[in-house]
Amino acid sequence: MTRILEVTAKLAAPYDLVSMLTEVVQAGQSVLSADRGSLWLYDSDTHELHMRVPEIKPIPRMKAGDGLVGECLESRKIINVADAYNDPRFRFETDKATGYKTDSILSVPLLGRDQHPVGVMQLLNKHNGDFDSNDELVAKALAAQCALAVQRTQMVEALLLKERLDEEVALAREIQMSTFPEEMPEVPGYDLYGEFRPADQTGGDMYDLVMLEGKLFILMGDATGHGMGPALSATQMQAMLRVAFRCGADLNAAYRHVNNQLVEDLPEDRFLTAFMGFLDHVTHEVKFHSGGQGPILHFKAGTSECVWHKPTSFPVGILELDDPGEPSSIFLQPGDILVLLSDGIYEYENRQGLQFSEDGVRSTIELHHQLPMAKLGELLLDATFEHGAGVQQADDITLVLLRRLPD
Repeated sequence: MTRILEVTAKLAAPYDLVSMLTEVVQAGQSVLSADRGSLWLYDSDTHELHMRVPEIKPIPRMKAGDGLVGECLESRKIINVADAYNDPRFRFETDKATGYKTDSILSVPLLGRDQHPVGVMQLLNKHNGDFDSNDELVAKALAAQCALAVQRTQMVEALLLKERLDEEVALAREIQMSTFPEEMPEVPGYDLYGEFRPADQTGGDMYDLVMLEGKLFILMGDATGHGMGPALSATQMQAMLRVAFRCGADLNAAYRHVNNQLVEDLPEDRFLTAFMGFLDHVTHEVKFHSGGQGPILHFKAGTSECVWHKPTSFPVGILELDDPGEPSSIFLQPGDILVLLSDGIYEYENRQGLQFSEDGVRSTIELHHQLPMAKLGELLLDATFEHGAGVQQADDITLVLLRRLPD
């Protein structure tokens, strides 16, 4: 009884898992006069039991339901065998690996809260006879304390892992957010605005507005999915494009090389949609390629008309390109607006399943097109969330608005 109380007190204290399990097995051996003991933990993902005590390399594994240890876990009942080698459920592999001969064996399930299976403790070869009902009672009490301690340790480890993951995600978000413009570049005769609202802590959307060689580089893209993986893909494409342009590549060459590199790098089920182009603020021409990114909205101030342009090619990273062809062009007249929005806005659904759609975007632009772009962007977001009427944001949202100021 003293030995059991000692173990119970230790189990209540902070303990690393293997040391704790070893303490329990040693206590079981001592109290029940067993020659040896082992402890197996259950992995619900693989539906297997892994021997953690004693530490043997490679770690013995057993499918739940297989052998004495597996049946003990599945049945959640104590199994007391006086002659292991005459029991068809006994597996000889561990004896062969250790050179030990098992005679009697007491298998006790470790059951946590709500009878949740945690593992199995086995005590081998009682010194003075076979394991009896009193031994079963003591072993069951010891196993119950052990199961709760294991669950507590596993929860603490899971919490620590979550904290580490949260720190890594926060760092990833900080890195991703640092790739966005801190402030809008100054372009003579133009008003610019960009905004990114991820659905998770990190997102698969990206945008860039930066002056390169006297022209404004415009990028807006969306990697499949949202979260850390798509965020890496989006950041990778943005970085490759900036390097390409700084190395002297033109729009066609940069688009082709980046697309072909992403074909090699991305898994087969992953791709990006991307609008990339340059604004010449002297000629007011926007030359661009749009790999799967659309619709592209050109609001014409002179007629208050919304003109929608489709993507110029398939998404980036799907198929290799030999020649992307000549870039498309849009000429901006005084008061015209180029509107680039990710599908997180167009496809934002309300509780009835209705999307905000092109109609919602059109009506907002037509009503507020004369406002500064920062205010127009804010109103677009407000209109999108009001349409959703409390429905949680399901996809990343990105806006890039570019207006030629009236003469």
